[in-house]
Amino acid sequence: MKKIEINENCIGCGMCTSLDEEHFTFGDGKAEVLNNENLDSSNLQNAIESCPVGAISIVDDSNEK
Repeated sequence: MKKIEINENCIGCGMCTSLDEEHFTFGDGKAEVLNNENLDSSNLQNAIESCPVGAISIVDDSNEK
């Protein structure tokens, strides 16, 4: 299953939350994932590409236990 991941590089700039309120919110000064549905969204892709520190990615966790 694929999911959105935000790594430790997040600086809490707010770019992702302003571009894609469906998937992102703020918590403790950093971005947090709201849901992992509609991963083909153009807003999500824009948020990933616009992150100034490259902290957002879509990962496949189907091999994790």
